[in-house]
Amino acid sequence: MRLTLFLLFVTSSLLAQPSAPQTFSTAKSPADAGFSADRLKRLDTFLQGLIDQGIAPNAVTFVAHRGKVVHYKAFGYSNLEKKTPLRRDAIYRIASQSKAITTVTLMTFFEEEKFLLDDPIAKYIPAFKNPTVLIKYDRNNPTGGTYETRPAKGEITIRQLLSHNAGIPYEHPLDKRPEFDIPFFNSTKPDKLEDVVNKLARRPLLRDPGTDSTGAGFMYGLNSDIIGRLVEVLSGKSLDVAIHERVLEPLGMTDTDFYLPANKASRLVELYSKTDGPLTLHTNETYRNYAISGARTYFSGGAGLVSTVEDYAKFCQMLLNGGSFNNHRILGRKTVELMLRNQIGAAEVWDRKDKFGLGFQLITENSRYGDQASPGSFTWGGMYCSEFTIDPKEELILLVFTNVQPYSYYSDFVKKFRIAVYQALE
Repeated sequence: MRLTLFLLFVTSSLLAQPSAPQTFSTAKSPADAGFSADRLKRLDTFLQGLIDQGIAPNAVTFVAHRGKVVHYKAFGYSNLEKKTPLRRDAIYRIASQSKAITTVTLMTFFEEEKFLLDDPIAKYIPAFKNPTVLIKYDRNNPTGGTYETRPAKGEITIRQLLSHNAGIPYEHPLDKRPEFDIPFFNSTKPDKLEDVVNKLARRPLLRDPGTDSTGAGFMYGLNSDIIGRLVEVLSGKSLDVAIHERVLEPLGMTDTDFYLPANKASRLVELYSKTDGPLTLHTNETYRNYAISGARTYFSGGAGLVSTVEDYAKFCQMLLNGGSFNNHRILGRKTVELMLRNQIGAAEVWDRKDKFGLGFQLITENSRYGDQASPGSFTWGGMYCSEFTIDPKEELILLVFTNVQPYSYYSDFVKKFRIAVYQALE
């Protein structure tokens, strides 16, 4: 009798739990989504103030609580010179937010038993066999000169690549040498991912793969581009095709891509720079135009995608839901849980006191970055200034995008946005 009552209680409790939202709905009011209308006005005041003061050219937001959208607004101009008002469907360069999408794409193959996390990457990309570590180089001759290496203490594993724990940086002392010269983030030249990754494999590591006894381990770098190539090897398709088939199309992310067709080019926001002076047009033509011009052959899994804030919000909601959105399951919930476990041991993400999982920064109780975000929340951003935070405890996603690089106001922009959102949550 007691067992029957217990089973009835468990069943009724599960049935009473609201299902994870598969579409976004617009909140009838801030209160309907669990926010204070008065306090939420502070977010508008903050962002409009950045525009009025010339600190940011634009900003677009997306905040959803339990699937109810409470803040989805556009501020400023997509083009300052033309005074083109920003639209909510503006397309942004999301840079390193590409990494999460590439990671999720790879993990769909993990669920199909195509690899194990601790497999050496050389099993699938032979160029990585027998990695070396740089121990000495000619600092006075960056384009030539001699350098010395030693054998690494172990092979690079897929887990280490996903957690930026493989000793692979972005900037490297030897990266100006012709044999190691590769595109970091994007390219307008006829580069191919396979060629770039094979070239990268010959570049010596800056430390041994894995976390050592002192806790050293997190080294942010070109790992996700290697993961993108692994996706190509496992799928037999180019990275852009695999990402579209496995993630973008099922989620309805119709405005996310590596390269834009002509009819969407006008929606790409302009790219600016700001350090000590006023906002200025970015001087790097490749950064500005890679998505709309050039050879369109290089698919950077680490930094190459462009997207809208609503498109990326669908991806975030999928993760918050435990792997499903738009009535499509991308990953199993236990796989998402696995991705949110600390993978770097005693190491930390820079000076933030946070950890890193498989593709995401994990906010801890000691975080110097997450502010009010609940421990267990996860986040990442892109170098052009865009960021997402997913808070499972509060069932909350929050995103803010602009496109400025370099940007002396980056940290203030993304952190104060998050503070303004959380302070309005009832």
